[in-house]
Amino acid sequence: MSDPQSLSLRLGIDWGGTKMEVIALDSASGAERFRKRVPTPRDDYAGCIAAVRDLVRAAEAETGLAGSVGLGIPGSLSPATGLVKNANSTWMNGKPLDRDLEEALARPVRIQNDANCLAVSEATDGAGAGAHVVHAIIIGTGCGSGIAIDGRAHRGANGIGGEWGNIPVPWMREDEYPGPECWTGHRGTIDRLCSGTGFQWDFEQASGEALTGREIVERAREGCPVAGGSLERYISRLGRAMAMAANLIDPDVFVLGGGMSNVDELYTGLPDAMAPFIFSDHYEVPIRRAAHGDSSGVRGAAWLWNA
Repeated sequence: MSDPQSLSLRLGIDWGGTKMEVIALDSASGAERFRKRVPTPRDDYAGCIAAVRDLVRAAEAETGLAGSVGLGIPGSLSPATGLVKNANSTWMNGKPLDRDLEEALARPVRIQNDANCLAVSEATDGAGAGAHVVHAIIIGTGCGSGIAIDGRAHRGANGIGGEWGNIPVPWMREDEYPGPECWTGHRGTIDRLCSGTGFQWDFEQASGEALTGREIVERAREGCPVAGGSLERYISRLGRAMAMAANLIDPDVFVLGGGMSNVDELYTGLPDAMAPFIFSDHYEVPIRRAAHGDSSGVRGAAWLWNA
């Protein structure tokens, strides 16, 4: 196949815990040419490889064009072993994903953490366009983060740049300690408590009732004190995590993606939640919703071949 960077299409794949998605973008204009989602074959590594292959074939058959392939995953490739690590889709951990996909697709593949893909997408032509440092945060089933510097993903020397999910929520309060156990075996982590799943867990602990995040937010807006308390605690925890990130990397913009990013109260509440923990006499950085919504991660995977 030709040099991937010279091809007419940029194909992006988002490998999520419940769905896999392909997008085909025009390599020059960025216009969307094709998009398709399928359920993720959970706990089936070979099935996932086949699903990626079939999505790429479908995109190229529909458009009649060949494309480079970028993939966003809920983990990363280890520079030491070349194998997947830190993925909450645990059946891919320890696998040579890039080699297996390159064999299945007969072309080079670029792989990045899904939050890094979100950061690249929003830094390229989204809510962080033109910013030097973009810190992107996915607040959905889990809570991952990624960093883009001048439009390129900051992977880090060991492939863990931006990996904040396994860190306990900073400045943990006495009534929060030690917190629920995360899939990593640690307690009170950002991934566990600052995710949409953590928001639902908090409400269920307080009320004994299991609701979706959207239902909890609706109840909070209707004046339900239990739901309102869960939303306040969620904003506090996410705000403390973001304050830690601000103190470490001081980004030009925070961009939120994932299901919880659609909660308007976050954008009014987070600055106040962060303020007591910022190590500065003045702090003012925008917190924005991802411009491309739930398409942003898969778009960022496609743009990995533009770097």
